[in-house]
This record gives sequence, C-alpha cells and structure tokens, in this order.
Amino acid sequence: MTKKYNVAVVGATGVVGQEMLKVLEERNFPVGKIIPLASSRTAGSRVEFQGQEVVVQELRAGSFQDVQLALFSAGSAVSEKYAPLAARAGAVVIDNTAFFRMDPQVPLVVPEINAAAVHQRPKGIIANPNCSTAQMVVALKPIYDAAGIKRLVISTYQAVSGTGKEAIDELEKEVLDILQLKKVQPVVYPHQIAFNILPHIDDFLADGYTKEEMKMVNETKKIFGDDSIRATATTCRVPVFYGHSECVNVETRQKLTADEARRLLRQAANVVVLDEPQKNIYPMPILAAGKNETLVGRIREDISVENGLELFIVADNLRKGAAFNAVQIAEEVIKDY
Repeated sequence: MTKKYNVAVVGATGVVGQEMLKVLEERNFPVGKIIPLASSRTAGSRVEFQGQEVVVQELRAGSFQDVQLALFSAGSAVSEKYAPLAARAGAVVIDNTAFFRMDPQVPLVVPEINAAAVHQRPKGIIANPNCSTAQMVVALKPIYDAAGIKRLVISTYQAVSGTGKEAIDELEKEVLDILQLKKVQPVVYPHQIAFNILPHIDDFLADGYTKEEMKMVNETKKIFGDDSIRATATTCRVPVFYGHSECVNVETRQKLTADEARRLLRQAANVVVLDEPQKNIYPMPILAAGKNETLVGRIREDISVENGLELFIVADNLRKGAAFNAVQIAEEVIKDY
C-alpha cells in the first residue's frame, strides 16, 4: 500500500496556493489529508481538492500537528514566522518565498538540476527558487553540463500573475477602463501596466539593480553550486496575465553550436524545444500557460562573441516557477521521508 502524507498548503487561497492544490491532484501525489491554511481574512472559505470542497483553516502556530509536508506560498513574513514552527512540529517545509533562499543551511532546489540537495536540510526547510530563475536554469542545465557557463546576460518579460491576484485584477480593470475611455488609476504598480512595460520588479537597490534581478544572479549560482558564473539581469513587468518570457545570452566556456544546443535541449527533462522560426514556431506565453514544461526557442549563436548562444525561454510562472517545482521537490522528499 502506498504511504500517504498529510500536506498543508499555506496561502491556499492565493494564486500559487490554488495552483499547488491543482498540481498535487494532477500528479496523484499520495495525499492522506489536505490542510489548506490562510489568514483570518479568507479562513472559512472553501477550496476544491480531489472533487471535494475543503474548508480553509486559519494559519496558527499549532496548525502543523500531524503534518508531514508543508508547502508555503503566503509571503516572506509568513514564512519567516511559521516555517520554523512547521519544521519543529515535524513537517518538511517547501517554501516558495524569498526568505530562506540564500540561507546556507537551506537547500535551493530545482529537481532537474540538484534533486539530491533535498536530502540535506538541517533546518527542515527547502527553498523554491524565484519563478524566473527556475525556468531559466532548467534550460541552462544541459548547456552547463556540456560546455560550462562563463557569463549570462538576462532580460525578462514577466507576467502580472507573478505579483498575485491583485495584479491580475488590476491589469484586467485597466484594460477595460482604457477601452471605455476612463482614467486609469494604478494601485498595485507605480504606473499603468496595461499596454505598457515597467522595467521594475521588486525594490531598487543602491547600485541600481532591483532585488528581483539580484535574485536571478545569486540563485543561479547557488542552484548550480558555481560562484564563478558571472551574470547580469534586467527584469521587466509586461501586460501578460500568465507566463514569464526571458531572453538569455549565454557565454559558454567551450564552443557549443546552435544545433548541438538544440539536440541537448530536446533530450532534457521537462524542456520542449519550439524552434522553427521560418514557420513562426517559437515559445510564447499563450503556449506555456497551464503547462509544467519550460519552452525554449530562437536558439542561435551570438555573432558578437566566440562562445555565445541566444535563447528565448518561456514557462508558466505559476507552474514551473512555483507550484510544479514545489510538488517535484515534495516527490523527491518522500523518497526517503
């Protein structure tokens, strides 16, 4: 008989929490009991799991008794306070926030790259990487293994769902307001997002980079376990509901042709190559929405450097960037629970 696990989902009423419930169900994860948790604001509401409506409980210090796995996606402040409590109660915590990612005692895991790291978790906590980092490193893994990576230049075009439900609602409202010739009044973002691009995700740092950009730089090094990778990033918010897109320039340590890169990527786990530009076939957010795989295309050699490749990488940020990666980690954890 398959062993079953009691699974808590913290932030179960948010967009990522909802997606976690869907992915657990789709992957037939051996759930004995599902415990949806949220703030007092949404406690008492219901979520659907395996055809049943389950009442959302208010998150409390004692919420993790008899819980084996706790998936967190309710913001860094919540994780800071409650993730250690869950771990002390005996649960393995998989945290989708930024709070623990760079903690040297917390593994930062993308299972296609460093699955074994889940088994070294002295704090009982495993970190899920930033959504834009997760999809990128999946595509970079076969290239890294074959030719090494010297430098990355990253530009992202990130969907509003990465900010949360309020941002999804704001984009929808702004589009309707503009079409009805009404004045746009941004709340979630500092400027109008509809029909616009904001070169600004998360807070700006003193050196002009944003926290989001530095997450991509630092998390990539930690996931690969290679501090020699040099990286720079510019992250932008675009008026797309679901699916992050990235243009990634890769300078490899050894020569790798575009054809070789395509062959390696076609063999990579959870990667789909869409690269027939003459037929207008390439990755787009509408093709990635609702899918767990990372899409890669526009694969070509950089004409400006000797060992350079250009990649266009797209994935559903709520899936590989969050819920799917978290459930993959959980699947690794139960191998030696």
